[in-house]
Amino acid sequence: MDTEKSGMASRLGIFGCDLRRFLSYTRLMRPIALTIAGSDSGGGAGIQADLATFFAHKVYGTSVITALTAQNTMSVAGVHAVPAEFVALQMRTVLQDIPVNAAKTGMLFNALIVRAVAEEISATGLTTLVVDPVMIAKSGDSLLLDDAVETLIAELLPLAYCVTPNIPEAERLAGVTIHGVDDMKRAAEKILALGPRNVVVKGGHMRGEKTLVDVALVNGMFHQLARERIDTQNTHGTGCTFSAAITAGMAGGLDIWSAVESAWVYIGKAIENAWSLNEGLTPGKGLTPGKGLTPGKGLAPSGDSPVKSHSPVERFF
Repeated sequence: MDTEKSGMASRLGIFGCDLRRFLSYTRLMRPIALTIAGSDSGGGAGIQADLATFFAHKVYGTSVITALTAQNTMSVAGVHAVPAEFVALQMRTVLQDIPVNAAKTGMLFNALIVRAVAEEISATGLTTLVVDPVMIAKSGDSLLLDDAVETLIAELLPLAYCVTPNIPEAERLAGVTIHGVDDMKRAAEKILALGPRNVVVKGGHMRGEKTLVDVALVNGMFHQLARERIDTQNTHGTGCTFSAAITAGMAGGLDIWSAVESAWVYIGKAIENAWSLNEGLTPGKGLTPGKGLTPGKGLAPSGDSPVKSHSPVERFF
């Protein structure tokens, strides 16, 4: 108790014993996350989905844009990559000033950008990194050039605290064909051997199965997360949102398994509450402008810490 009083007195000292100023300062101490990804002009994936997810978890979001896309619910009409040097400058500028607690990567598009991101992560010593190895959009359009895959494997995966591939991405990273849960486990082990500390292989692309299973290899142990398949096409941006939710959870102080479990619940609720923007693939309710996603106090680095009850879903839906 004496130590606690001493610590409080020390912190109050920098505010001249002004309790009101001290309490105002503590309200500013909000968890902060960084997303390094592409922009989705349709608003359902990429930077837009990541920042919405951070906000839903009461985590302040910063961003580094790696590419601009021209896309809607039907297709990706074009991609304009940001020069790698400017991607690095964005990262350096944010990380030199803002105390980021956790970061994630999404669409990186080419080998130069992958290398630039890896170099900046190494230089800053950021260890709480979630890598979503985005390769192909839900529409089937390529979001990572072939020559960038090997660079991602060699230079970025060893820096990752957690990697979240879907089945096609896991097959590419692990060099295996996946037909079921046992194959997902084998792929997770092979990906873990590439350097990341934890792997979550998402099972949403497993066709013909009524029950979807995600396989997590966390802290050296396998876990399976299973749910009934939801009959909807509104799943655009779900991979981005899942990895962003893990990032937000860790930024707020959750351990990796708690963050994965919380993110799994969150994305399930988002898909369950999905609504259609148009004819194509659209995001779930939690991923589009609506309840809780308006500008204001929540977009500044202030307020409560996220996921105190381990479940952000109740506050958002």
